[in-house]
Amino acid sequence: MQELPIASAKSKSIPIYIVSDLKDLTAEQKAWAKANGFKANAGAKLLCGDEKGKLDAVIFGASEQPLDTGILGSHLPSGNYHFEDELGDPHLASLGWMLGAYRFIEYNNKKEQGAKLVLPKGVDADDLIREAEATYLARDLINKPANDMGPEELEKIIRTIGSKFKAQVSVIKGDALLKKNLPMIHAVGRASVDAPRLIDLKWGNAKHPKVTLVGKGVIFDSGGLNIKPGNSMALMKKDMGGAANTIALAQMIMDAKLPVQLRLLVPAVENAISGNAFRPGDILPSRKGISVEIGNTDAEGRLILGDALALGDEEKPDLMIDMATLTGAARVALGPDLPPFYTDDDELASAISETSMDIFDPLWHMPLWDPYQKMLSSKVADVNHISTGGFAGSITAALFLSRFVENAKSWAHFDIYGWTPTAKPWMPVGGEAQGIRTLFEVIKNKYWN
Repeated sequence: MQELPIASAKSKSIPIYIVSDLKDLTAEQKAWAKANGFKANAGAKLLCGDEKGKLDAVIFGASEQPLDTGILGSHLPSGNYHFEDELGDPHLASLGWMLGAYRFIEYNNKKEQGAKLVLPKGVDADDLIREAEATYLARDLINKPANDMGPEELEKIIRTIGSKFKAQVSVIKGDALLKKNLPMIHAVGRASVDAPRLIDLKWGNAKHPKVTLVGKGVIFDSGGLNIKPGNSMALMKKDMGGAANTIALAQMIMDAKLPVQLRLLVPAVENAISGNAFRPGDILPSRKGISVEIGNTDAEGRLILGDALALGDEEKPDLMIDMATLTGAARVALGPDLPPFYTDDDELASAISETSMDIFDPLWHMPLWDPYQKMLSSKVADVNHISTGGFAGSITAALFLSRFVENAKSWAHFDIYGWTPTAKPWMPVGGEAQGIRTLFEVIKNKYWN
């Protein structure tokens, strides 16, 4: 993973002046700004040189979005820098720098030394590093191509993280999924040469509240027999974005030693095509005992989540969270940057919504509208896993998942995109962590304070 661009506090560094108006500049800086057409607009930057032409200052336009400092982490020349002015939120400004500096470098030989930040006073370096490294991890996992990121590789990564934090990791693989009553995970992944599996990580004190994370781990989605067109298949390495985000969130929880009993469940499969692929019209059994009619093999994520949620639910967790790149309907409704989440726990929903806006990690509460359950009706099984008519696709997917959750004291489902299609100062194009900073804060505040 890329090293975080943090400079030692003792390093000689170049000052960054944050201004909202040219009147805040020195006479020399005003003249330089005028000569360069600099207007101090939000997020704009200007490099200033001394009499020898050496960079000796940066002027940055003040922004209401503290993460806009990501443009500095990604576009300044190599060197060490510090914020000369007081910041409204030094933590978020520093985090923006870290997130903007991210590059997916594993397949790129251009490993240039970038701009590093001397952390401002008042920033907890451990907290900052924890958040930034988790975001880097989620992005790296999503960005990695499926030829190097199959169910087996995902298992190895979880085992490595588990070993670091002394967690227990077990795996149910291949036909053993049938013996252990996880038939939908097996059905979705059986057509691949890389056997489907359920990866199960456990960490923490058994006396602490149970927090269970479930992440959709479809490492590549061809659509199955309902095959996707080529343009829709191109980004399907990101279909394990839910797994990537829950893995990163689990790492944050373990690194911070939060007083919870953590369980991470990742059903890892490839939705491939072969003679034994599951078919439209098949009726699958499930761990919950619900029979499921397959309406379309390209809606496979909710099937593997159903079995994993049912397994996690059996322990009656205090909080169960699932994350998945589940529906295009969510993107149509809210776009790529604002993932919807579903829960009938109003207190949890309020905490998530408020925290997400406070820390600029946006999420939007959507309704589990029970009258839409009839859209999942089947004449030959207990339920069809997709809705009829094409309406309310994200809601009906959440309602399908809700059928597998009965005992958890609180449950929330996140329908994330896991990808940034248009770069922002703190978000380069590519895999993205969505909601995990918010969930970490919510879990920390709920069980730590």
